[in-house]
Amino acid sequence: MRNLKVISSREKPTLAGVLFFGKSPQTYLPYARIVCAYIEDVDISTPPSDKKDLQGRIPEILEDTVKFLRLYLKERHRIEGFEPEVYLEIPEIAMREAIINAIAHRDYTINAPIRVLIFKDSVEIKSPGRLPNTVTIESMKVGGSHVLRNPTIYNFFVKMGLVTDVGSGVARLIRMVKEATGKEVKLKEEGGEFIVRIPRKRMSK
Repeated sequence: MRNLKVISSREKPTLAGVLFFGKSPQTYLPYARIVCAYIEDVDISTPPSDKKDLQGRIPEILEDTVKFLRLYLKERHRIEGFEPEVYLEIPEIAMREAIINAIAHRDYTINAPIRVLIFKDSVEIKSPGRLPNTVTIESMKVGGSHVLRNPTIYNFFVKMGLVTDVGSGVARLIRMVKEATGKEVKLKEEGGEFIVRIPRKRMSK
């Protein structure tokens, strides 16, 4: 367990150990959760019509966040071979990438949750904490940055097969969204948050 960095040299659970394997992580880390909201407008000034405060272990929170996104992102069907295939206006794999990045790279010393906001024209993932000093938005766009704020959390995602260990996640996210929607992902720092804004694609019926 120590080799996996689930417990420390003092036999105490590590941050990653609590978040991935703890019985009730939010008892010890109440801010380690994701708040999802669906807002039928283009900005946060309108109250959400649906909101969920997602808690539990990291794998559970990740899946529950994806389920919430599926409720409000448009679906289309296409035929691949003889079977219909359902796909979202924003590829699910791209949304997973953005959520995993937020979980793995947020600042856990800040007492605030990750926020996932679904607007009429976009999805925003707001992660507590600004970029580390050596990381720039431009370097993230081209996949040239691999500075890890929470390396053990990131490595658990690698072991789960959900990310690669080459630091190309944001660049891959940008490419997938561009291919699916024809629009650009916007990255910015605002206040004490790092924000990923993913444009939605209006699909004809």
